[in-house]
Amino acid sequence: MALDKDTTELRWRKSSYSGGGNDCVEVAFTRDGAAVRDSKNPAGGALTVPAAEWDALLAAARTGELDLR
Repeated sequence: MALDKDTTELRWRKSSYSGGGNDCVEVAFTRDGAAVRDSKNPAGGALTVPAAEWDALLAAARTGELDLR
């Protein structure tokens, strides 16, 4: 994982469940994986992860592995 400051060329998107505010994370897909940033601070850089780690995160979220309850 790396914090990448130059993400100007990426195409960012928010979940349709975000409610339209600026209180969520945004994701952009890169050629090697994905980048995630805070929608309140888009110039603050992004966390980039390889494709395999992104896929593992999504799989864990889908199965409820990340639920804190």
